[in-house]
Amino acid sequence: MSEKLDKIDLKILEILQANSKITNLDLSKKIGLSPAPTLERVKKLEQQKIISSYHAHIDPIKIGLNVKTFVLVSLAWHKENAMKKFIAEVEKIDEITECYIITGEGDMLIKIVCRDIPAYEQLMFKTLSQIEEIERLKTLVTLSTVKDSKVLPFKYD
Repeated sequence: MSEKLDKIDLKILEILQANSKITNLDLSKKIGLSPAPTLERVKKLEQQKIISSYHAHIDPIKIGLNVKTFVLVSLAWHKENAMKKFIAEVEKIDEITECYIITGEGDMLIKIVCRDIPAYEQLMFKTLSQIEEIERLKTLVTLSTVKDSKVLPFKYD
């Protein structure tokens, strides 16, 4: 981050996380600035890549994506460039919505969202199991979602 964020910048981030469709006029009223400097601040946050994009939060169940799993992946480290090759394969699979390098029981943690169990089974047997860099997979199937927040916890007081 090239410049330190002040309380107004942090308030803008808080508001935009909750509602990225807010108008600049409404945003300016909430932060106590006129519209022109408000827009200037938002543009600066975008240029600094602090705000990297805007998204609609979609309920997966309502569009037929009924199965969410987390999969612990252990890589076959004896294979050359195992992580690099695994990551390249993961980027090709749309159903993998998140992928993290982790410590602990596995090397990677991936989140998979798909239509149903047969679709998940096909993804596992026809796609993931074909990635040579994978040594072991351990699936955790979600039963329900208790909390799914995209709002980052930061304080600006």
